Amino acid sequence: MQALAYHGTRDVRVETMPDPILQQDDDIILRVTATAICGSDLHLYRGKIPDMKAGDILGHEFMGIVEEAGPAVTRVRKGDRVVIPFVIACGQCFFCERSQFACCEASGDNPGSALNRKNISPPPALFGYSHLFGGVPGGQAEFVRVPKANVGPFAVPGSLADEQVLFLSDILPTGYQAVLNAEISPGSSLAIFGAGPVGLMTAACARLRGAEKIFMIDHHPYRLAFAQTTYGIIPLNFDEINDPAETIIARTHQRGVDASIDAVGFEAKGSTTETILATLKIEAGSGFVLRQCIAATRRGGIVSIPGVYAGWLHGFLLGDAFDKGLTFRMGQTHVQRLLPELLAHIENGDLEPHAIITHRLPLAEAARGYEIFNGKQEECRKVVLVP
Repeated sequence: MQALAYHGTRDVRVETMPDPILQQDDDIILRVTATAICGSDLHLYRGKIPDMKAGDILGHEFMGIVEEAGPAVTRVRKGDRVVIPFVIACGQCFFCERSQFACCEASGDNPGSALNRKNISPPPALFGYSHLFGGVPGGQAEFVRVPKANVGPFAVPGSLADEQVLFLSDILPTGYQAVLNAEISPGSSLAIFGAGPVGLMTAACARLRGAEKIFMIDHHPYRLAFAQTTYGIIPLNFDEINDPAETIIARTHQRGVDASIDAVGFEAKGSTTETILATLKIEAGSGFVLRQCIAATRRGGIVSIPGVYAGWLHGFLLGDAFDKGLTFRMGQTHVQRLLPELLAHIENGDLEPHAIITHRLPLAEAARGYEIFNGKQEECRKVVLVP
């Protein structure tokens, strides 16, 4: 098969790879019909996530047709059209029984994981996201083995095009969980930091939940313009505004918003000190957005963090957060729990996640897709690849 393989920082190549085979009785083999490049894939592309190995197949946003099913698979069968959640969950552990699928304590049990080598309980396995997260080959490929197929694959109706449902794999439920964690309800005010794919999905879901005022902070005018036209956000360009949080407070009766959402993560542009520490690998990244979230949120409010963080950060203003009585909610997305509700919203026309797509490329041009997305070229918002 053809698949996109990692070979180092900013070096990804479409290569001929061995076809996947069934390894466990509850595996399926999926023929991929659509896959996407996620913003968090760029962390891998830029060499920011440890435990990547040459030849690892990338991609965790994908869907397709079931080609083979193991004898223990009862949830789907050959010929079914399914979306695959990016989190692999066993469905039976302490956390899965509580629908906390992104906390699964069984799926990521990889003897080669760096965390296991340090005797730390491993995180759940993720498709195509380093050996730190299970070392499972990803879906930017013609075929992929999907383990735990009685828990993950989610059947979608043939009446909906691939592009309408593809983002159920990650960014749509991630944005929705961020909004649920922020307790957004009719009349709420909200600040979303980051106008990338997750930020845009967050804005769509916030409107769905009845948010009244949504500030969005970014420094790419084309992203902000799209979000303003599509979701009615109030754009704030941090290249033009010295302190976005200060502006937000001034426009919310000197209180701040009910909640702030960090849809950027650890690669946010930070201070000179943070840049130096991150370059020297003394620190994992920047805490700039978190500090802005703390400042922009009213007393008693919520900071919701769907953006990826790794390692530790200095300059986390715990004293300010304590003084304001803020609540923090964060973590990977419990995708499996949210899919039925989100599919219903897509079928009803309440959500149109495919509106953010700007680039459609064949899988053979995946490396170019990464270059375009990473470089914010051609006003790129989202790249979909078709094998």
